[in-house]
Amino acid sequence: MAEQATPPHSLAPLYVPEFRIFLIARFFYTMSLRMVGTVVAYQLYQLTRDSFAIGISGLAEFVPVVLLALYAGYLIDRSDKRTLLLKGICSYSLCVAALVVLTLPQVQESIGSKTLPLFFYAVIFFTGVIRAFAGPTSSAIIAQLVPRNILHLASAVSSSTFLISSIVGHASAGFFIAAWGVHVTFIIILGYVLLAALLISFIAKKPVMHTTAGVRAWDSVKEGLRFVVNNKVMLGAMSLDLFAVLFGGAVALIPEIADRILSVGPKGFGFLNAAIDIGAATTLLFNTFFPLRRKQGTILMFAVFGFGGCIVVFGLSSAYWMAFTALLVAGMLDGISVVIRGTILQLTTPDQMRGRVSSVNSMFINSSNELGYFESGFTARLMGPVRAVIFGGCMTMLVVLLTWWRAPGLRKFEY
Repeated sequence: MAEQATPPHSLAPLYVPEFRIFLIARFFYTMSLRMVGTVVAYQLYQLTRDSFAIGISGLAEFVPVVLLALYAGYLIDRSDKRTLLLKGICSYSLCVAALVVLTLPQVQESIGSKTLPLFFYAVIFFTGVIRAFAGPTSSAIIAQLVPRNILHLASAVSSSTFLISSIVGHASAGFFIAAWGVHVTFIIILGYVLLAALLISFIAKKPVMHTTAGVRAWDSVKEGLRFVVNNKVMLGAMSLDLFAVLFGGAVALIPEIADRILSVGPKGFGFLNAAIDIGAATTLLFNTFFPLRRKQGTILMFAVFGFGGCIVVFGLSSAYWMAFTALLVAGMLDGISVVIRGTILQLTTPDQMRGRVSSVNSMFINSSNELGYFESGFTARLMGPVRAVIFGGCMTMLVVLLTWWRAPGLRKFEY
């Protein structure tokens, strides 16, 4: 009788050398992304004293991601993903270098505080162009770094690394601003990005998984779109997260709430920024050793509904500990969504479509963060920051109720 195969250990992907290098590089690159977002938001609010300025920066990044995402997927599938990712990170370093220049005291004095935000918006626009390509490539390359039988484990480990780096990025940005100021913080970020590029250069070039000979770009893009639309579970999970992040984007209002309502300095601001990621990373680390076994679809619905409830509590908070706890629990629930959605994406996508499907996912998920910033900034101007946060949380819960009713396939999904 043949012996039953032993399931691979949850940390098996870490024994693959190139995957380890990729994780370290992604750690520094993601930390840089989060630090840039945090520091730019802080600087814009200090310049304008208006959360709507932060919303505009989110819109500036959202526009190129949406416009380029589908073409990016086509290009990713017909390119060496390692080289494309390396080019993206190197290009991002140029954007960070521009932020270093913009925060020089003499440059800020010559430009003027009223015009300076426009330059920040321009740089953020170009980071959106880069992220339209680099984000989906980071997801798509994982399947070429580890064997198929441990791909689901690699996805979980990668998600954990992503969120841990987000925590460190958000929190350390606040500490660095308090200790050395915005300009020096951007110099440190530039060092992190260059280190990530150096690490990616150690990974061997990868074969192209999808040949587009004789196939028009638009036909290839439509093929990827059809795959996502026809996969009802994947489409439902993406849509649920899209609207949850869109309406629950309370992070955009943290600078104003931290300053005007909670009266905390840069350190407290940094920890509030990191609270959601701390909670999500805690969930992902727990899931690495104790993975979800059954009823993942139902669990996803309850997690997103609870996330919306926590955002409402955050909006009602008048004490720092209450606000931090609400965001921490929201992050724990969001971590469940990340695990389930990421596993669906990795397990149900053919290798030759990973770039295009990851790009569609980027349109739904990553761009929703930036659009959520704009939505939060816009509603904050209309109804004030507290009511805007409460409104977003309530809308998130309403979206879950509608999804529960209209998407029974996702509710019943198991893997």
